[in-house]
Amino acid sequence: MTTPRIGLVIFDCDGVLVDIERIAVRIQLALGVELGWPMTGSEVVERFIGRSSPFIEEQLGDRLGPDVAATWLETYERRQAVAVESELTAVDGVVEALDGITLPTCVASNGSQAKMRDTLGRTGLYGRFEGRIFSAAEVARGKPAPDLFLYAARSMGVDPSRCVVVEDSRYGVQAARAAGMRVLGYAGGVTPAHWLEGPDTTLFDDMRTLPGLLAGLSRVGQP
Repeated sequence: MTTPRIGLVIFDCDGVLVDIERIAVRIQLALGVELGWPMTGSEVVERFIGRSSPFIEEQLGDRLGPDVAATWLETYERRQAVAVESELTAVDGVVEALDGITLPTCVASNGSQAKMRDTLGRTGLYGRFEGRIFSAAEVARGKPAPDLFLYAARSMGVDPSRCVVVEDSRYGVQAARAAGMRVLGYAGGVTPAHWLEGPDTTLFDDMRTLPGLLAGLSRVGQP
């Protein structure tokens, strides 16, 4: 059985285009100690990385109560803004990867449009995707539900079966599979590689290899 030829590459943002997740984990670890929910790095990645803001707020509220949850989120946003201003870079190799990709592309992230304008803008990537950036705030459910990826595909006029998603989080790859899309799981970030493994998923750890991986998937597709 042949596989449909690729019609669209959908990029996650955090951890795939911008190297923000290491910053996020560091800040969440510190807040856990300060506000009464100490965690390991793996626990932070499991609970927060790749999740939408409403889901994170719900987790914090259930564990610590709404007042502490509000303090946590406000402090996180403030500290992240400071760190982003001084530390944020594009993911290593992603500029070279984007230069080598000729397929249509877009971004679909659990982050807000404002956040993506800021982070993609600071790293010089916003212009590469302007007008083709989709946020979980625009759909009923964020990742791991398939809604966001299906919305992006529909907005770009491409059938889900012809989409390939580039993701680095457990919940992102789950969302892509649920949407009926193939996945290229980036294992060069904070998420352990084995958390990304699964059907219709190819793992890689160097962004510079992405154009070749997409070309390989294209060759096995049907016209």
